[in-house]
Amino acid sequence: MKGNSDKEDNKDNIKEKRVFFVGAGPGDIELITLKGRRLLDNADVVIYAGSLINSRLLYGIKAKIFDSSSMSLDDIITLIKRYIDEHKFVVRLHTGDISFYSAIQEQIERLKRLGINYEIIPGVSSAAAAAAVLGQELTIPEISQTVIFTRVEGRTPVPENERLSELAKSRATMAIFLSVGMIDKTVAQLMEGYPDNTSVVVIEKASWPEQRVVRGTLKDIPAKVKDAQIKKTAIILVGDSLKASEVSLGKESILYNKGVAGF
Repeated sequence: MKGNSDKEDNKDNIKEKRVFFVGAGPGDIELITLKGRRLLDNADVVIYAGSLINSRLLYGIKAKIFDSSSMSLDDIITLIKRYIDEHKFVVRLHTGDISFYSAIQEQIERLKRLGINYEIIPGVSSAAAAAAVLGQELTIPEISQTVIFTRVEGRTPVPENERLSELAKSRATMAIFLSVGMIDKTVAQLMEGYPDNTSVVVIEKASWPEQRVVRGTLKDIPAKVKDAQIKKTAIILVGDSLKASEVSLGKESILYNKGVAGF
């Protein structure tokens, strides 16, 4: 009996928060967190980010489901407020992890003005999924200890000191989002800092059944991407660390080193 009581208490506690922003993960339906899955299963209303979300995540849930891909910000907030006013439990489902490039901040600011509580549930980023697809880590001792998450400027501008040409001077590992449709512009800026033989991997729909991987260098990746007709929903990884998934780089951390770690 205690188990049932705990379950009911937990459900009531969930509803107190009212709106949950949930990261759905990169595509594989098993790469959503346990908490995210539980929230979806208990929700009264789910507003999800269209085709960016694997629709299989929504199979069998009891909630009313709304696709936000054709909605404006005003539409989304109006919909949330409508169901919050009806004391419904609302989940706003975004792709990947929602700590960057998710456009949740403007939603949060509107909700704050309306006095609506919210909570953020992180998800697995497509950058993490891409590294898993390659079967490697993105930081390699003596080669790269920094990973930069960024994008090329398009309709959304970036600060001048964060242009790819500036970031490329670090020669760190870079994960570039929302930019494959501007591959020529992206590569032109990267080549202001990286040598033209720097490794590049473009992964379309990482972790989805239809994922595709295109490998190359800065010199030849634009032609390869165009040949593959990859125009969206892809991440661009750049840096010498990417060679680790093809050849042994012979670099080891000191974490498990006998002489240093006390083994």
